[in-house]
Amino acid sequence: TKTISKCYVQVTGMTCASCVANIERNLRREDGIHSILVALMAGKAEVRYNPAVIHPSAIAELIRELGFGATVLENCGEGDGVLELVVRGMTCASCVHKIESTLMKTNGVLYCSVALATNKAHIKYDPEAVGPRDVIQVIKDLGFTTSLVKKDRSASHLDHKQEIRQWKRSFVVSFVFCIPVMGLMIYMMVMNSHPSDAPAHHNTSSEGREAPHSSMLLDYQLLPGLSVMNFLSFLLCVPVQVFGGWHFYIQAYRALKHSTANMDVLVVLATSIAFLYSFIILLVAMAERAQVNPVTFFDTPPMLFVFISLGRWLEHVAKGKTSEALARLISLQATEATIVTLGPDNVLLSEEQVDVELVQRGDIVRVVPGGKFPVDGRVIEGHSMVDESLITGEAMPVTKKPGNTVIAGSINQNGSLLISATHVGADTTLSQIVKLVEEAQTSKAPIQQFADKLSGYFVPFIVAVSVVTLLAWIIIGFVDFEIVEKYFLGYSESISWAEVTIRFAFQASITVLCIACPCSLGLA
Repeated sequence: TKTISKCYVQVTGMTCASCVANIERNLRREDGIHSILVALMAGKAEVRYNPAVIHPSAIAELIRELGFGATVLENCGEGDGVLELVVRGMTCASCVHKIESTLMKTNGVLYCSVALATNKAHIKYDPEAVGPRDVIQVIKDLGFTTSLVKKDRSASHLDHKQEIRQWKRSFVVSFVFCIPVMGLMIYMMVMNSHPSDAPAHHNTSSEGREAPHSSMLLDYQLLPGLSVMNFLSFLLCVPVQVFGGWHFYIQAYRALKHSTANMDVLVVLATSIAFLYSFIILLVAMAERAQVNPVTFFDTPPMLFVFISLGRWLEHVAKGKTSEALARLISLQATEATIVTLGPDNVLLSEEQVDVELVQRGDIVRVVPGGKFPVDGRVIEGHSMVDESLITGEAMPVTKKPGNTVIAGSINQNGSLLISATHVGADTTLSQIVKLVEEAQTSKAPIQQFADKLSGYFVPFIVAVSVVTLLAWIIIGFVDFEIVEKYFLGYSESISWAEVTIRFAFQASITVLCIACPCSLGLA
């Protein structure tokens, strides 16, 4: 017998099934080519050839001459089948050895490992020489019961419902509390910018408070140093910080644990510092029984959390949409196949129902009217119309007669067909589509990777800048206090100048943090 080798060629530029047919037809005519199998979605051709007559590079050249791009794939391991089995009835290490050694002797089995603790067997095989049913039969003959590891067909790992829920909740909580905070803030701004509404004779009373001013109600001190405005803001801010920011805190903690800084770290830093600073300033003011209400930042955390949780929520909704499409794709896959044994002149000898994962290349599969095609294959016998709209988008049913190819996941309409399986398992068109969509979801766009990389440097940079701001203003204050006095309005004479400087420096550095936090980079 002449030796037959196998090579894989990556083919680019194929657009439809006729390209596949074109390549297969032309290459079959060539000397030294035994068989060729082209997978459209994977863009791969599997060629069996006689190395004495033709070389893989010549095969690639032949494909190039037909107008397609072709490169020979070096790692031919791609074509190996992988099988995961649950084996019951093993009692000790000698059982494991017995199974492994028997399988390794079996023609076509490339690698085998059996774990006694988990009852699992992991087998790699050459689909040309041996198939999953043969492997299972070998193990059964040794006296063990075995079954396939059930694959999760529900695509639950693509489900974003939980994330959508959590970010929606986080957004709603932040939003509900943010509205009154914004209202208060805008009211104060408007009132303070129209001091003319107040009576002209500014009757400044002994405690240093203005006479009836329209924002007086909010400035009114419940306790010395604690105004209504600050108290309300504090009350509204706490639930946002706890419930709205919960997920940010968890993610920031995880990031810091792995000593990386992402946008969550910045969000948490800015909101926590703003919140704690404001809270401490309030306590200090109350302790000092200050007449002038301190400037707090309680409006920052709710507004930040609203913007960012809205962004996260929308992002997960968008991801969920793609995943939904993918879950639908996965649900197209048939779960079982009817395998038939044919005698001479295509006489039916027997048929059996097996799991779709157990269909081997070259098996004859019967597809009844209304049934789904479990694998990609070629029609051997029968005529029928096939609905391929779910995969190709072709609205009208396509006629299939002997020699035509069929695609897994399409629906057989009126006639019974016998097909010979050409692509099974992960090689079917449908599995390839699912794989491509999954890869598209998990891989990041280059610009996104760049943004992630930047934000890795961005966070420490911003923190550094705000620390520099803090130190710079403290130094300026101690060197030349008048500058601080000029910019820091509304500090009362009752506080020492050192404290005014430190307060102002803090205010400036927190402003830096808060402004940098919801930057477009992070949101995008």
